[in-house]
Amino acid sequence: MPDKIIVITGSTRGIGFGLAEAFLKLGCSVMVSGRNLEAVNEAAARLRSGIAARHVSGLACDVTYPEEVQALWDRSVKQFGRVDIWINNAGWSGEQGMIWERPADEVQAIVRTNILGTVYGSQVAMGGMREQGHGAIYNMEGMGGDGRKHKGLTMYGTTKYATHYFTESMALEAKGVPVIIGSLRPGMVMTDMIADRYKDRPEEWERAKRIFNVIADTIENVSAWMARRILENQKSGVVLAYSSGAKLLWRFVTQPFVKRDLFAK
Repeated sequence: MPDKIIVITGSTRGIGFGLAEAFLKLGCSVMVSGRNLEAVNEAAARLRSGIAARHVSGLACDVTYPEEVQALWDRSVKQFGRVDIWINNAGWSGEQGMIWERPADEVQAIVRTNILGTVYGSQVAMGGMREQGHGAIYNMEGMGGDGRKHKGLTMYGTTKYATHYFTESMALEAKGVPVIIGSLRPGMVMTDMIADRYKDRPEEWERAKRIFNVIADTIENVSAWMARRILENQKSGVVLAYSSGAKLLWRFVTQPFVKRDLFAK
C-alpha cells in the first residue's frame, strides 16, 4: 500500500504535474485535477504509464467553485479511503503587462483562482482532515510570496503575497489541530506559463533564457525535492523553499565555468 494519498489541484501540467510524478515515484497515490476534463484524463493516462493504475485517479475541478472542490475531496476519499496531503497548486498569472493595462475580467480571474481557490481548498481539506484525525495542507506561493516584485506581474504577485499571509494565519489558527499547514516556494521553475509570457516577443525571450539558465531550474528537479520534503516534514507553519540566496549566488559565481542549459532538446 502506498505511504501517502496526495491530492494536487491544477496538476495537469507544470509543477503540479511534476509533483504528481514525483510522489508516484516515491510510492504514493495521487489524485490529479484541473478545470478541463480532457486535460485531466490525458494527465492521468500519462501518469499511469508504467505505474499501477490504482495509484492514479483524476477529476475535473474548478477551484473557484467550493462545491467542485468538495467533490474533489469526496471522490478522493471514495477512491483511496483517505487524503493524507492536499496541495493547493492551481494558479494563473494572467498576461504580462502593467497593472493599469490589465482588463477587469483578467484581474478577477487571477484573484478567484489564486486566492479564493486556495481558501476553498484549505477549508474543504481542513474539514475532512479534522474529521479523519490527520493530514497536511500545503499552499503554493510562487513569485511574490516573499514580497519581491516583478514588473508586469503585479496581480499575480499580489495574490501570492496574500497566499503567504493566509497560510501563516491558518497555521496559527490550527494550533492544537492534528493538521500540518505549510507553504511551498519552488523558486523560478521553467514551466509553460513562463514561456507563454514571451510568445510574442522572441528576441526578448532569447535574452531572458540566458538569465533563466542561471536562476531557474527544471520542473523535475524542483518537484522531486519538494515531494521528498513534504513527505518528511512533521512541523506546521513551515515554508519549504527550493531556492535560497546562497544557492543563487553560487550559480552566478560559477556561471562562467558551469554552463547550464535548461532549454536543450
